This record gives sequence, structure tokens and C-alpha cells, in this order.
Amino acid sequence: MRRIGTMAVAVLCGVAAVPVDAEELRIGLLTTLSGPGSGLGVDIRDGFKLGLEEKGGKLGGVAVALVEADDQRNPDVAVKLTDEMLSREKIYLMTGQVWSNLALAMMPTLARAETFFISPNAGPSVLAGKQCSPWFFNTAWQNDNNHEATGAWVQEKGYKNVYLLAPNYPAGKDALTGFKRYYKGAVAGEVYTPLDQMDFAAELANLRAAGPDATFIFFPGGQGINFIKQYDQAGLKEQIPLFGAAFSFSQDILPAVGDAAVGAVNGSQWSPDLDNPINKAFVPAFQAKYGRLPSLYAAQAYDTVLILDAAVAAAGADWPDKDKFREALRAVRIETSRGPFRFGNNHFPIQDFYAREVVKLDDGTVTNRLLGKVFSDHQDAYAAECAMP
Repeated sequence: MRRIGTMAVAVLCGVAAVPVDAEELRIGLLTTLSGPGSGLGVDIRDGFKLGLEEKGGKLGGVAVALVEADDQRNPDVAVKLTDEMLSREKIYLMTGQVWSNLALAMMPTLARAETFFISPNAGPSVLAGKQCSPWFFNTAWQNDNNHEATGAWVQEKGYKNVYLLAPNYPAGKDALTGFKRYYKGAVAGEVYTPLDQMDFAAELANLRAAGPDATFIFFPGGQGINFIKQYDQAGLKEQIPLFGAAFSFSQDILPAVGDAAVGAVNGSQWSPDLDNPINKAFVPAFQAKYGRLPSLYAAQAYDTVLILDAAVAAAGADWPDKDKFREALRAVRIETSRGPFRFGNNHFPIQDFYAREVVKLDDGTVTNRLLGKVFSDHQDAYAAECAMP
């Protein structure tokens, strides 16, 4: 363990104990930093730390102690490290989580401990609806939302028969549910694959045989890289237009996918070319610090810092009072890298969504560019089921 200013830097394979300072805001950053999917966690970590660095290591003027750990994309590891962060590190809030299945595994422990869980990515439907919690906030989106935006775009463009694929875990099921909420045409096939599957030859053969007029996918991280490449190699890219949510075409995987992704359209609440002052500052700052363009995961984590900063500042000296901090967090209304942000009654965002197209710039960079706005001030479909006022 070593300290840099007010930030506690933990070993990545576990959590190392640090002295507890009552005047510090102690934050656990538990994310995926090794193995498949680590690119998402690395971007979340880097976006969060850039935001915190720009705030001078403080949120709302309160010094932050940041405890980092690697969940290894394993629910058992995530729960064990959550216990350690609570018992040994005395964290005030948890953040960093990528995967919905891990978030759901961690949530009972955090709720029992009355510790805030501020998710910068995972947004499972069960936590947005009947199982919404006073201890859970999501600063990214509800899992269905980006897929809803793509579904609405595909519907508007007149596609009539779409083949759907996603991994078999909570976010994958939310993805296809979200797409179908706004896409009203025929479904040529609905396929769920194992979360660790990397070879899609059989699925592509079945897709070709089904003869759809478009394909919609949700495959994050390494799965997305492999599927998109194999889709192109199978000669399907030019025959059947490929659509997805931002997660399958985010900046963390586009360099590895390359030209195979060009032309694909995806729905997102953020884009690197979104025209607002915060985003115009964030994108070059991230690129200067880390030598790469940010992904939506990095932007979500950066925005999480802005949201927490506003909440701590609003709570003032009363921030350690969890009821008062919760009310301050619920009341946040700020500008972020994605534009205006506020929470709904279920502690999930109400925000705008866009369609983006993967393009290749003159310098060879493969990235996303906006096509148009799909939703304005959009709230998730589960908020009405949440009993919180």
C-alpha cells in the first residue's frame, strides 16, 4: 500500500488496510482490472481517477481516500472484497462495478451495511423497479436504455426482420428486452450465448440461414471484438447491416476491431464528439493523460465524480449523515460530459440518448460520430414499479 496525496492506492488482487481518517470520504472502487472484460474496468478506473485528480483529490471540498481492488469478474471475489472494504477499510460508498451479475451479488451486503452503491455502469432492471433501494444509485443508465435507443432507430429506418444476439446474463436479457420495447418488427431469431463464448461460427451460420434484413447485438468487451470480426470475415457485414448498443462499439474495443466495425450503428447516451463544454474538455484531457480516446465507460466514471462532487458540496458539513447525503444525491441537477443529468425516483438517470455510427477518420482512427438524437429526457421503463417517492 502506498499513499499519493489523499488517495489510498490498494493492491489490485485484494484490499490492503489503511488507517481510517474520519475527515476523509472513503470510496471503494471495485472493478474488473484483469482477464476478459478488463478494458471496461480500466476505463472506469481511469475516468474516475482523472475526474478526482481534476478536483484536487477532493469531492465537495472533502478529501477522498480511494481504495481500489480487482473483482476478477467473479461474483464470489466481488462479494469477498466488498466485505473486506466494509470491515477493514470502512468505506462510505462503493463504485466501479461493470457487470450486473456482480452488482446483484454485492448489493445485499452493501444494503445490510447501509453503504451507498454508486454504480458507474451496471444497471440491472431489478434494481430499477420493485427492488429499487435507497442505497443504490446508477450514474450511467438502466441496462435497457441504450438498446431501446437502437431499437427506436432501427424501427424508424424501416427494418422489418431483425436477428438478435446477446450473452446469457442479466444485462444480456435486459438488452434484448430493451431493443424489442421500441422495435416493433419481426424477430428472425433471439439467441443467448454463454458469457465467456468467443467463437460464434455456429451462431453466424444460423443467422445467415434465417435471412434477416438486420442484426442487433449486445456483446461487450472481448466478446464484441470477436463477434464483429467474425461477422465481417463471414461476409455478412455487406449483406446484413449490423446494429448494437454502445457497449459493443465502444472506444475500448474499436482499435482491436478496426475496419470490421465501420458502418455499424449503435445507441448511446454519450459520444466523443458530443458538443458541450464539459465533453470538449474531458475528451482531450483523457487522451492527453492516458494516450487513448475515452470510451463511454470512462465518460460515465468521470461523470460519477462530477455527480458525487455536487452531492457532497450540497450536503456540506452534514455529508457524513447518510440520510442527508442521500437527499443531496437525489437532488443533483448538473451538466456532465453527456449533457444535462438528473436522477429519477428510482435513482437511475433521466437523460438524452443518441444514435452513433462507427467511422474511420482521416488519420486512421476508428471511432463513433453522432447521427442524431433518439430520445430526450428519457427515463427507464421500470421507474413506475419503484416504491421510493
